[in-house]
Amino acid sequence: MTELVPTVRGDVAVTDLGRVLMHEHIFTSTTEVTLNWPQTFGDEDAHVAQAAANLERAADVGIGTLVDLTVVGLGRDVRRIARVAERTRVNIVLATGVYVQPELPRYFRWQGPGTPLGGPERMDDLFVHDIEVGIAGTGVRAGILKCVTDQHGLTPDVERALRATARAHRRTGAPIATHSAGSPTGLIQQRIFAEEGVDLSRVIIGHAGDTGDLDYLQRLLDGGSVLGMDRFGIGPGFPFPEGHRGDPERVATVAYLCERGYAGQLVLSHDSATHRDMSRDDAVGLGVTGYSHLSTVIVPMLRQAGVTDAHLNTMLIANPARLLAPSPGY
Repeated sequence: MTELVPTVRGDVAVTDLGRVLMHEHIFTSTTEVTLNWPQTFGDEDAHVAQAAANLERAADVGIGTLVDLTVVGLGRDVRRIARVAERTRVNIVLATGVYVQPELPRYFRWQGPGTPLGGPERMDDLFVHDIEVGIAGTGVRAGILKCVTDQHGLTPDVERALRATARAHRRTGAPIATHSAGSPTGLIQQRIFAEEGVDLSRVIIGHAGDTGDLDYLQRLLDGGSVLGMDRFGIGPGFPFPEGHRGDPERVATVAYLCERGYAGQLVLSHDSATHRDMSRDDAVGLGVTGYSHLSTVIVPMLRQAGVTDAHLNTMLIANPARLLAPSPGY
């Protein structure tokens, strides 16, 4: 039976995903602000056209699928993304989850375990609904879960979100992608997930390439997770907790890990966006080069550093296909 992956345009055979960018964004915004002051988002038609053009350039250089990890807290708008999907050959996989840095949205701070109104953890069912039924009444299903542990560490709300993400994973088999901020945040995520019975081989510890701490990366690999080497092309304007690492340093880390046999636990991406409201000049204001940079600049650099085509196919095709494919039994 053909394994299918949910995308914005409908289910796609896992064998048809092609090269996959596993950690990207199309639009990020502050939802309550843009709903009340739409002028802060700008010209939606122009942003949609620009996003589609950016994706088409990526398709021209071999990208088949983009995973958009924009969730609640980052301005996920499935209607807007659907407009983009209609205009590009690139498959778009959406995520579900809550971006917690360091507190949950007010709704969850008032309802759920340990809150003033109490009751069950509502995030669990909301995440599962997005995966099994669809997002915001559109029928577009999420294909991956997203959660965050940043410089603030394991706050009570961050822990709630991690554990809800883990439980939704166990109910649906959907993979998990994280935002992490260097040591020890990825290890914290692995510990919480392990306590909740998550299959750590279906967890991507995001932004692992932001650090050159090889001991820390080795511990994450030994835990069984995939490392997101997913910020290629981001310039020094982006605020990194451990300081900026340029493309040459990131390439060297990937080459080192491939040489030691870890290509099967790496995925590649940019963490780019066509529009971010945290930047004056959209993605360019953060020094992000777009969705084509990996194919046109980084892949040649990786080859020069000794990364083979077999390694590249593993990181860009085989690993994403394994992660995005339905888990057995679901």
